[in-house]
Amino acid sequence: MKLLLTLLLSTLFLTAQTEKEDITKQAIVKIYNVSKIPNYLSPWSTSMGSSTGSGTIIEGGYILTNAHVVANQAFLEVQRYGERKRYIAKVFAVSHQADLALLKVEEESFSSGVTPLTFGSLPEVEQKIVVYGYPMGGSTLSATIGVVSRVEHHTYAHSGETFLAVQVDAAVNPGNSGGPALSNGKIVGVVMQVISKSQNIGYLVPINMVKHFITDMKDGKYDGFAELGIGTQKLENPAMRRYYGLDNSVSGKLIDKIVYNSSMKSVFKVGDILTAIDGHNIENDGTIAFRKHEYTDYNYYVDAHQMGDRINFDIIRDRKPMKVSGILKNVADDMFLVKTTRYDSMPTYYIYGGYVFSPLTRNLIRSTNRNRLRMSCLASKWKEEDKDEVVILLKVLASDISRGDNNFGMWAIDTINGKPFKNFKEFYAMMENMEEKFIVLEDKDGVKVIIDKEEALGRQDELLKKYNIEYNRSEDLRK
Repeated sequence: MKLLLTLLLSTLFLTAQTEKEDITKQAIVKIYNVSKIPNYLSPWSTSMGSSTGSGTIIEGGYILTNAHVVANQAFLEVQRYGERKRYIAKVFAVSHQADLALLKVEEESFSSGVTPLTFGSLPEVEQKIVVYGYPMGGSTLSATIGVVSRVEHHTYAHSGETFLAVQVDAAVNPGNSGGPALSNGKIVGVVMQVISKSQNIGYLVPINMVKHFITDMKDGKYDGFAELGIGTQKLENPAMRRYYGLDNSVSGKLIDKIVYNSSMKSVFKVGDILTAIDGHNIENDGTIAFRKHEYTDYNYYVDAHQMGDRINFDIIRDRKPMKVSGILKNVADDMFLVKTTRYDSMPTYYIYGGYVFSPLTRNLIRSTNRNRLRMSCLASKWKEEDKDEVVILLKVLASDISRGDNNFGMWAIDTINGKPFKNFKEFYAMMENMEEKFIVLEDKDGVKVIIDKEEALGRQDELLKKYNIEYNRSEDLRK
């Protein structure tokens, strides 16, 4: 009798467990993306591509996935677990910064009978997780089991920005992207990327980043994750610490740069020692404790805020401790000379007599190895008041009027006829309104490219036709 009761209880437990897993699986979807992919090296052209990814039905019938799963989308479809029908989907909201997106299906029948998955909390190291999705190697739903290996800041491949990430050892492959990582039946992260040529090292966008994104979007507008716009140095060197009069009880980072347009310009001064954010002490190596014995980049507590929030700092100025605060108003694109990676839009370009000009973008740097060291160096620089964008000579369309210049490419321009310019918009206006017979483009080392204005404009249409280019400028410049 006792054995019979034990078997009965075991059967009931297994049945309940199976039903729970089946409910979970019904919320997992496969995403099909047909994308229009810009060619940044030939910015007037595009190609078509197709890819698949994974997603999760959450509250409100929205589908949570990665931004890179739906980037540059031209046509999206989603398919529920256990069904063959595909539904047309639209992007409702996207954060290319955090590699997150929300999709919406208009057909009400899509989410009928589905129990949306709910959010858990930031997982602990060694916590067990289950990753669901539709990776390569088959067409049906896949589940892999693993544990959390690390929780720390990591560069997000999609945007190139650095945020908190969860490293897991569960097998993650192409197609898993956008799928959920569950612990105790709740979403604790979204599968984001893997380290190639590694053994089971995958990364999740942690649930606190997901919650930040969804809260941000509640007003219908994406504001993003804030950037302080300050440059800092570690304070581990003993001589530097003595120079600033710091004893062993004080830790923090030295502020050595404040971007001219940062909202923190009125809060900090160069030479301030930043010791705490919202009461959390900053270590000399720039890390901050987010849990007991767990440290990550001090921006963890900046990322916890929404744009427009007031944030509090402890600093030491002129060897005197003080408290200051400021309003978060800026994102990385406001601060850096080269904007973060672009998606869902066509690149800007301008052709003048076969000379092709473009603003420098991270997309371009990723697209070619040409002059990469110089371009990557520019991408790491802050904006200045008189320079907030880099303009490059992208390439030269070979012709008899450009002989000798055909080897120029990915070449940064500093002046036109000896005059500097602030950004591509100003460069474009100067080129269009040029009155001199010759246009002299020069870089910081004095290397020149000289264009005969009359000859270049006279041969423009012929060159465009020869290279099968419809317009000599991108759509944003034609408006």
